[in-house]
Amino acid sequence: MRSILLIFCGGLIAVGLVLGARATAPARIASPAVALPPDKAALGKTIREYLLANPEVLVEAMQELERKQDSQRDSQAQKAIQENQAELLRDPDSPIAGNPDGDVTIVEFNDYQCPYCKRAHLAVKSMLASDGKVKLVLKDLPILGEPSRIAALAALAARAQGKHLAFHNALMEYSGKIDRDKIMEIAAASGLDVARLQKDMDDPKLKQIIERNVALASALGVRGTPAFVVGNQFVPGAVDADALKQLIADARKRS
Repeated sequence: MRSILLIFCGGLIAVGLVLGARATAPARIASPAVALPPDKAALGKTIREYLLANPEVLVEAMQELERKQDSQRDSQAQKAIQENQAELLRDPDSPIAGNPDGDVTIVEFNDYQCPYCKRAHLAVKSMLASDGKVKLVLKDLPILGEPSRIAALAALAARAQGKHLAFHNALMEYSGKIDRDKIMEIAAASGLDVARLQKDMDDPKLKQIIERNVALASALGVRGTPAFVVGNQFVPGAVDADALKQLIADARKRS
């Protein structure tokens, strides 16, 4: 993806420089305007020669594009957070952990096969143990295939037996490959009645919960897992313990 963006950005910058070098070029290369070549082949050669001579322009263009994309994503996320407060914070179908009456709420979108989710899980678990004023809302977002979907359904079904958090932690802390048999094995080790769990997994409501999570993630601009909403701030990607503590502290200052 980065390579595609690099090529695309380079083309844009190069064209801009050919059409208006004095306005857009860095000071050290703001020489007299470049005459437009009379044909496409000559234009392409001019662009190529310029980029080869000034490759740093491609990096600058890519960085600027990423900045604009991040700004657009953040703007979209902020709007979606405001418009979906009930779905994010008060959905009775979403499992919660930590303090249900906490002064800061973290919403986490996760996939049980995602290695970055597993890494972030350790930071989240540590934070919940050390800060008794945080509420965690878990949103299953199974985007990595059928085992992810089965694990998500099983985790949601585990709520009926009051074992969701134990099962969630066990799935997140399992480092091997999962399939239905392994998921059921982890469920049994977590104290779940597997026969009942498998029956509860067939409840169509659980599929609807996941579909709502997918729609909510799309509205927020979530592009992968994990993704978080901390207070009113959208945070894409894994976070470590220090970053999470700072995000919580910032959320408290804004409240």
